[in-house]
Amino acid sequence: MTGSWRVVFLLLLCVEAAALAVLETMFLPLRFDGTLLPKLGDWPFPIMIVVAAVTTPLLVSWAASLSERVFTAALPLLVWFFTIMVFGYFEPGSINGQVLLLQDWRGLLMLAGGALTGAVAVGAVMARNAANRPGLYETAGIQ
Repeated sequence: MTGSWRVVFLLLLCVEAAALAVLETMFLPLRFDGTLLPKLGDWPFPIMIVVAAVTTPLLVSWAASLSERVFTAALPLLVWFFTIMVFGYFEPGSINGQVLLLQDWRGLLMLAGGALTGAVAVGAVMARNAANRPGLYETAGIQ
């Protein structure tokens, strides 16, 4: 694959990460309250936590397949995180300081689910890079 196609695919992955962040933020307050989902006792349905925990490491691994640089692999995670922060907390056009991201356990779990699993995927890329370059990294051990 040529370099220009890799850049195009990386940009598409970043756009996908931003779109997923917006959708996850918008659908996080889903409840079984009879409006969108059936009426089943008004229980929360935080499926977007699972979506964030699954898709963010996928985007990181797809970006890692485009280049050996760690920044390239981490770029979708960074875009996802900053989109969550800007769209969820510093909501453009917000009135009276309202925030879109929920201020309860669901918002925290979505941030943790996406950011931690994405960070683990970036760590796996770093470990793979270190394993593929013997002699470049010193091992920690007895001198």
